[in-house]
Amino acid sequence: MTSLLAAPPATRTPPRSRRLPPAVGFWLLASIVVAFLAGSSAPTPLYAIYQAEWGFSPITVTLVFGVYALAVLVALLTVGSLSDHVGRRPVLIAAIAVQAATMLVFAAADGVPELMVARVLQGLSTGAAAGAIGAGMLDLNQAKGAITNAVGPMLGTATGALGSGLLVQYLPAPAHLVYLVLFGIFVVQGVGVLLMRESSSPRPGALASLRLQFALPTIARRPLLLAAPALVAAWSLAGFYGSLGPSVVRLVAGSNSFVLGGLALFTLAASGGVLVLLLRTAAPRTLMFVGTAGLFVGVGITLLAITGTSEALFFVGTVVAGAGFGAGFQGAIRTVIPLATPHERAGVLSVIYVVSYLAMGLPAVIAGFLVVHAGGVLTTAREYGIAVMALAALALLGLTLARPTRRPRLAA
Repeated sequence: MTSLLAAPPATRTPPRSRRLPPAVGFWLLASIVVAFLAGSSAPTPLYAIYQAEWGFSPITVTLVFGVYALAVLVALLTVGSLSDHVGRRPVLIAAIAVQAATMLVFAAADGVPELMVARVLQGLSTGAAAGAIGAGMLDLNQAKGAITNAVGPMLGTATGALGSGLLVQYLPAPAHLVYLVLFGIFVVQGVGVLLMRESSSPRPGALASLRLQFALPTIARRPLLLAAPALVAAWSLAGFYGSLGPSVVRLVAGSNSFVLGGLALFTLAASGGVLVLLLRTAAPRTLMFVGTAGLFVGVGITLLAITGTSEALFFVGTVVAGAGFGAGFQGAIRTVIPLATPHERAGVLSVIYVVSYLAMGLPAVIAGFLVVHAGGVLTTAREYGIAVMALAALALLGLTLARPTRRPRLAA
């Protein structure tokens, strides 16, 4: 009787796969990079609240920002390529779990030590996830992955800064709500990663991949030396906007609006992402020229705005400078990386990361010291801007005098 009711083996429906389709997995990864970078910029509009409640100086603000940059750098240089060996999903699951827990640390923080711990954990998880996300998107769609890897971090930074400012300004529990919202997003994304297909086969060498790799081939040394002033100018500007930017824009605008504090960083990052998208097919040398010129002109406009206390002019300058930041960084990457052979690229990227993240963190800390012990926020902003313009001018001069370096046997 049972045999008569049972369906023949040939007609049985095979079990459905519960894994996400590759297209869904790609956009999930893109959303993760946006969410991670949104989380990194979310505290920026809140620094004024923390200062008022806990009574610390601008030096502390820049130290809180600086330890995040240092933690990202440490993670990138140690576990940044771990997903090539153990798979994308295990690294992402661990990183998202730490990031979600970090949001709860932020929400429960009642002093600077907890804020420092949260920023360190956030930096470590972001740096660990960056390689797995970027490589995972390239595994699933190389063309879209390349564009999303370039634009996604800037979109995330912009979204986090502005979204946090809006939540802090108009909704209750300003020091908690934004982190609880991000916590919920990370939980959902973690479930999504559990349902993803693994896009990379595990291979041996996981422990060896944790060793720092600094390898700069001879042919890449001169181009990187020429690109270094642009890298330092771009990332030091981003560090200033991420730490002391809200204080500057509030003084220029004569307003205590938290939205304005987030809007400054949003404008810088969003304009950079838009220009990278628009110039994605441009030659690296063109990107470098556009980037360094944009940094020089944009920062110059913001200095005029600070002198004349013009809010509108400040944001015009920020748009131009942000476009320069995006183009300059992408131009430097695309100038140097094709000169390295495949086995040298990880080492070259490590050097670029060291230059960029030290430039993002260290000058911002120095600026915080100058705010307290020198001429105040606006004076320090002027001096900082002049230094950025000098670096951009040096990069422009180097580009003008230098001849393009070619490695004929390598495809770009």
